[in-house]
Amino acid sequence: DGVVPDAVLERLRALSNGVRVHVVTADTFGTAARLHGQGVQVQVLAPGDHIEAKAVLVRALGASHTIAVGNGSNDEAMVREAAVGMAVVGREGASARTVLAADIVVTRIEDALDLLLTPARLVATLRTR
Repeated sequence: DGVVPDAVLERLRALSNGVRVHVVTADTFGTAARLHGQGVQVQVLAPGDHIEAKAVLVRALGASHTIAVGNGSNDEAMVREAAVGMAVVGREGASARTVLAADIVVTRIEDALDLLLTPARLVATLRTR
């Protein structure tokens, strides 16, 4: 519903101490401005082809070292393109195509960010053997 919980802001700030964090959003609810000054780079997409714009950004950042997190149908290409793609199936649901494109599926954005803040969890989740 466009609300960025304080717990998410805390995690984004902590994560931004070690890596560049980009938040790319269509800003459906007009609340992305709350992210400014939180240690993240915010890019609000203009109406149009969000699907391709997000995938292009992942490629520009370097897909081989980019982790993408999303839940909407416009996140599918971005999640698929990234070295690690995460789908969040929260209260608002998630696009089935984005879930199928993901390497990891979580139920809360906090859980996705915690995986990044605790790399051993991420390694354990992606371990193939």
